[in-house]
Amino acid sequence: MQDESITQQESLAIIESMINKAKNQFSENGFAYLLWGWVILFCSSSQFVLQHLFHFSRHYLVWTLTWLALAVQFFYYARKKRQRTVRTYTGEIAGYVWLSFVIMLILSLVLINSALQPGQEYISTIVILVLYGMPTFLSGIILKFTPLIIGGVCCWLLSAVALVLPHDFSVLLISVAVITAWIIPGYLLRSRYKQENG
Repeated sequence: MQDESITQQESLAIIESMINKAKNQFSENGFAYLLWGWVILFCSSSQFVLQHLFHFSRHYLVWTLTWLALAVQFFYYARKKRQRTVRTYTGEIAGYVWLSFVIMLILSLVLINSALQPGQEYISTIVILVLYGMPTFLSGIILKFTPLIIGGVCCWLLSAVALVLPHDFSVLLISVAVITAWIIPGYLLRSRYKQENG
């Protein structure tokens, strides 16, 4: 009977250990949020500067930097996947949320930009901000991490501001959005990760 009791305690300890491992692994270090937050902040701010201070006609070319960020993220997660020992259901769900976001963003931008009339360029910014809010908000729910939830809501509020702001300045709303939705939560995630993982 005593042996059975010890076995049950050991079983509970193993289950608790696995849950803690899964928690630690999923309480991610904020890498993707910081990578994309800083890249998009740089691109949106640079586009504004190139357009308004230097009057460079191809100011949008700065966004090609996102392809480099995509390559960095791919190699980072490929290496992390090889090192991973625990696979979590919530981690998979979060991955699919962000994959859905990328597909929706690409499709939306291609379809909207092909249908826009002159003077309607602000619609692209509104759509981008609405879409930025979706995976950020859902990731906050999945991770139970309030700063991401707040960041997602901020993106949606900024999309409403984009309706009244001149399009030339609306690109700055993307800068504000990534600061509130990705950069600040990214640093908070990194801090939490360090605390939980020593």
